[in-house]
This record gives sequence, structure tokens and C-alpha cells, in this order.
Amino acid sequence: MIVQPNDTIIADAIGLLQGLIRIPSFSKEEDQTAALLEQFFHDAKIPVKRFLNNIWAVNQYFDPAKPTLLLNSHHDTVKPNKGYTLDPFNPIVQDGKLYGLGSNDAGGSLVSLIAVFRHYYDRPDLAYNLLLAATAEEEISGKNGIEILLKELPDIDCGIVGEPTQMQMAVAERGLLVLDVHVEGRAGHAAREEGENALYKALDDIQWFRNHQFAKVSPLLGPVKMTVTVVETDNKAHNVVPAQCKFVVDVRVNECYRFEEIIEEIQAHIKGQATPRSLRMRSTSIPETHPLIVAGKLLGRTTYGSPTTSDKALMPFVTLKMGPGDSARSHTADEYIYLKEIEEGIALYIALLNQVLHPEKTNRS
Repeated sequence: MIVQPNDTIIADAIGLLQGLIRIPSFSKEEDQTAALLEQFFHDAKIPVKRFLNNIWAVNQYFDPAKPTLLLNSHHDTVKPNKGYTLDPFNPIVQDGKLYGLGSNDAGGSLVSLIAVFRHYYDRPDLAYNLLLAATAEEEISGKNGIEILLKELPDIDCGIVGEPTQMQMAVAERGLLVLDVHVEGRAGHAAREEGENALYKALDDIQWFRNHQFAKVSPLLGPVKMTVTVVETDNKAHNVVPAQCKFVVDVRVNECYRFEEIIEEIQAHIKGQATPRSLRMRSTSIPETHPLIVAGKLLGRTTYGSPTTSDKALMPFVTLKMGPGDSARSHTADEYIYLKEIEEGIALYIALLNQVLHPEKTNRS
């Protein structure tokens, strides 16, 4: 059963989001929004901690003997693109929409999860502890966001990552593997056909990346996708055969493969040397039998595999990605979220967590 949240909780959430929109909070520059969030919790008389630009709090009756459920979203944003016709830092409301940079990605999710945390904060009978984390640097997958904060937090068993999913359940997420491929040739004069053209050798590799299909196809995320995005040689002269060619490959990995398996298969088929920039942003999934997913299905929520990558990739425990708003609006000009989406998001989060935090009561009803 979905219970509508009270008007005060909704008004506080929308007011907080408007305050966040007014303050520029580009990745690595979130100190002022972190201060605003700190003050919000102080005003609500909830003890809060800050580590760098990350804010976190636990429920009043936190019990180390209980499992802990994380509620997480981010308060950093990308920079506004040139297509904006409105002031990205002016949180205007028009036709039921709240406009502003970060309103949809992921301010709506963040303030909704904060509202839910407040709703349960002083309940003594929860089956899980709740830990709320408003984190930094998500938009750049930075190391001073959730990744560094996890070292400061109590042990976590599972979590909800707030991102705009129209309150449907993203149960799997593609991993991101960026490869720098270096191909060696031998320099020579172009007119005399000397040397060994590294660019031609690289073209053979690029053709392989274009055509190769990995065998394992995920029912949620589909096949592994590889795209060559940047190519450069070591010289600019028109009459010199290049001795070196470098290119970049964007690889989106489904949950069927480990990064190491992907790299091994690639290296076995290309002439160049493939070097990963990072192995951090791995594919993730949560079992459909997990209590969070079971609860969501009972509320009519659908499951799907997300093509985008979030901080979910940096968490060494199972998480559900779910939040109000629409991913299609993220990073677009004149970004907005419907006020109704925030209200419905809070209500659905509470209805879902009621089943997980009070399983005995839910089973009796």
C-alpha cells in the first residue's frame, strides 16, 4: 500500500532542492552545497557528519548488530551546456516543473531519499539500519566521492542509489572500460614507401573492434559494446609514414564478463597493446530475489538494465538504482523535474522500504 507523505516532508524536499539549484556545485566544487546539506540536517536536529564534500548520517537507533541499508545520491552537477535559455541556477516553477541545473540529475532523487531518511529516522523497530549519504564527484567518477567515503562508513549490506529512473528498478548497470591502444610501426618517407605504417596496422585493429561480438549476451544489458572514439599518430607531416598510432576505445561491459576477461580476449586478437585507464567502473547487478526487488515488484515496479554508469559501480555490495525523474533529461538544456515526480518518488520509496524495514508487519497485513 502506498501512503502519501505529509505536506511538510514534500515542502521541505522541494525547498531543499531549490536551495541546491541556486548554488553552483560542479564536480570537485561542491563545498557550498555540502554546507547547505549540513545545515539542513542541523535544522532538522539530526546529527550529521562531513568528510570532504560528502555528507552522511545514520538513523537514531543505529544498531551494529543489524544489517545496514544505504540511501545514496549525489549533489554535484555537470556544467550547463550552451543550449540553456533559462538561468540554470534559478529554480523557477512553471507548469508543475521545477527548472534548474541538477534538478533531475540527481537533485530530485537526493532530496527524496533525504525525506525518506527523515521519515524513518526516529523509528526504533527497523529491521535494517539506515545510512544516508549525499556524495560528491559522481559526474566525473571521482575518487573523493562515494569511493573514499565508504572507508569512513560502517559496514553496508545493500543500498539504493538515487538516479532518475522514473521510479522503475535498474537492477543491472553497464560497466565502463576505457582502453588506450598503442600500435608500433616504423617511420619512413611516404614517397618511397619506406617504413611500416602504424596507422594502417591500427586500421586493422579498429576494424576488429568494429566487427567483433562477445559471445555472452545479457538478457538485461544486451551485448558488450565497443566504440573507437579517438585516433592520433605521432607526426603531423604529410610525407612521413607514422611510426606510432594511438586510439581510444570506449567499452561498455555487461554483467556477464569481468574486465580482465574482456581485456584478455581483445589482446588475443589485435596487433596493438591495449591498456585500461581504470578498472574501477565495473558492471553491477542485484538478484531479482533480493528483498528490495521483491518489494518493488509488489508495488508494480518493473526491472531493467541501465545503459548508463553511476556510483553504483563503485559499491562492493548489491544496490538498486531507482529514483524520480527521467534519465533522458539529464545533462540537457533547461533541465527540469516535475514536482509530482518528487512527491510520488517519496511515496514509492516509503512504500518499498516499509516492506523491507517492517517485514513482519507487511506479512501480517
